Amino acid sequence: MQFITLLSDLGDYSAGVAKTKSILMQELPDMKVIDVTHNIYPFYLQEAAYLLAASTRDFPGSTYHIALFDLYYDKVPQLVLAEAEGQYILAPDNGILPLALGSKISRTWSCFEMKENMSLSSWVKAIAGTIKQLNGNDPAHAGLQEYELQNAPASSRAVIYPDHAECYVIHIDRYENIVLNITKEEFEAAANGRPFSIDLIRNETITTISEHYNSVRPGEKLCRFNSAGYLEVAINKGNASKLFGMKVIRERHKPHNTIKINFG
Repeated sequence: MQFITLLSDLGDYSAGVAKTKSILMQELPDMKVIDVTHNIYPFYLQEAAYLLAASTRDFPGSTYHIALFDLYYDKVPQLVLAEAEGQYILAPDNGILPLALGSKISRTWSCFEMKENMSLSSWVKAIAGTIKQLNGNDPAHAGLQEYELQNAPASSRAVIYPDHAECYVIHIDRYENIVLNITKEEFEAAANGRPFSIDLIRNETITTISEHYNSVRPGEKLCRFNSAGYLEVAINKGNASKLFGMKVIRERHKPHNTIKINFG
């Protein structure tokens, strides 16, 4: 069975999710639609990109991932298709794809240039039409034109200096673990084998990477790279965001709570 995952900022208190799934199920009856989440805060690009990156990891090749986030980011928005590690992602060209998948993206194509104020139904029908057009074929052989994505806003990424990095809170999960906007690859490149310390409130620091939550005793702090490859600050059987006073300030492209990582 072929899968479609659905990630959006439509929320649970509107008809948008039901409308979207109804169109997909009618247009693509042989595919299984799986919800990731529909509660991304509007315009919060960092969290949307993180959840998209996290949701693509455990699906088989040829899965289609649909990101309905900030659809009307421009007067004439563009729907694009990206290939990453054998999977396909359909999303608006608003920065979510390069921020979520970066170098994992091997190719991108233009699907549709949307007219101003096109409805949600029009977006979903365009997406379903693209999937049907592909019909298991390589996009290059299905009439799609190659396309160059616009870059993600620089303010969405961790800021790397020679001796330290400044990271921001991009997601707090239901266990109140704090996810930062720096990946394992970015962290290791910045550290370059040097020791590190993560500065938290009340002169609290973390100086080692843990493999698991239970690498430390209950109630003790730790940091680890989560399954999506992002650096996470947590407390074993505790609530890190509450203890360290970390909250996500949801404003478009604005740095949130800053956490400093020193190297050397």
